[in-house]
Amino acid sequence: MVQREDGIVEFDGEQCIGCKACLQACPYDAIYIDPESGTAAKCHYCSHRVETGLEPACVVVCPTHSIIAGDMDDPESEISRVLGKEATTVRKPEQGTEPNLYYIDGHAASLDPTATEQPDTMMFTDVIAASEYPQPSATSTDSLPIQNGPRMAEHMVQTAYNAQHKVPWHWQVPAYLVTKALSAGIFMFLCLGLLLDLFRVNMATMSLSGLSALFFLALTSILLIGDLERPERFLRIIFQPQWRSWLTKGAFILLGFGCLATFWWVLETAIYLGFVAKHWLDMRAWLSILMLPLAIGTAIYTAFLFAQAEGRDLWQSALLPFHLFTQALCMGAAFFIAAHQVTPLSGPLYTWAKYLFVLTLSVSLFITIMGELLVPHASQTAAKAAKELHSGKYALHFWCGGILIGHLVPLLCIIFGAEIASSLAVLCAVVGLYFYEHAFVMAPQEIPNS
Repeated sequence: MVQREDGIVEFDGEQCIGCKACLQACPYDAIYIDPESGTAAKCHYCSHRVETGLEPACVVVCPTHSIIAGDMDDPESEISRVLGKEATTVRKPEQGTEPNLYYIDGHAASLDPTATEQPDTMMFTDVIAASEYPQPSATSTDSLPIQNGPRMAEHMVQTAYNAQHKVPWHWQVPAYLVTKALSAGIFMFLCLGLLLDLFRVNMATMSLSGLSALFFLALTSILLIGDLERPERFLRIIFQPQWRSWLTKGAFILLGFGCLATFWWVLETAIYLGFVAKHWLDMRAWLSILMLPLAIGTAIYTAFLFAQAEGRDLWQSALLPFHLFTQALCMGAAFFIAAHQVTPLSGPLYTWAKYLFVLTLSVSLFITIMGELLVPHASQTAAKAAKELHSGKYALHFWCGGILIGHLVPLLCIIFGAEIASSLAVLCAVVGLYFYEHAFVMAPQEIPNS
């Protein structure tokens, strides 16, 4: 999508891969996926008509002249005169998008989808008794019915028609967050341990670790590509990059991480099999220095991608990069606890894996409780999404999956359980992380923007 010099936002469907990030970035639900082309589309102000001096089609076909379009910089235009004498408002000015769509006497009940309760029925599809209408909040003015003069109207505001609000991102996104955390976490744990000289790692462990990290990275790529509406175009992220998007930046971070991880794994495996002299092991320190920032970038870049999703306020959290970092380090430690059941690790390595697992799980639990329950949210939309997360549709995923299975059970297994309980702790942590990420990704998408 590009903004032309005249202000019109145009799009080129031939360049679109159907990642749906632009749908998440639009705080107005103005963008949708064209079901025929599988690419993003939106109103483009009938640019093909405007260029020839005609008005947009919606202006022409409106029988009551309720839509006025034109050049607001021209003081003689009709729209400039109307804006000069009428009381107008815009939607979501706090988003900083400087919208140029103005509403005359716009009321919150018709402009803000969160100002009224979302109905189970609509005006012309069902009839319910007045006593069954949701009562307005005593402290909220936005959800009150429209007033006519000094007294309140007897009927409540009810939705007559609503567009479908389809969820753009599905289970693939929370699943990719888990596989990405595993892949990045394995190398984050290894690099930190090697650079800080906390433990020694034999070649068999390094080979197994590298292969496992590459496996989870491959799963991450498959999930990302599978969620595209036009998956056959995925290479355009690399060959026709849009550098302002963190989708592109993240793709190149993943690519760099994957290439270096592959080189490291091939080198360790070749040394282990005797194809390469052992003095090449001296490269581990340099590889760790190069790999650590790539692994951290792989773990946290999604926070910046979510930050560009201006239509989902819950994702606009300053804690998110640190939370993703903590989750990845936890998954890395979990991997080595599980690997110890397959091939015995050195004592210090296994001990540090257990220590770090408990530490990062505790920090993650603290961040989860603070971020979703105790810290006030910056907007009403974020607060509603958080309520949906911990008290609404996804409460079971959040409390039973994310908190109980993902944090409390693993902590109890590691701290008080026998050695056999370590495998259960790892399994619960991975499953619980998916449940939490599913709730975190899906809950904000339940809040309509229009």
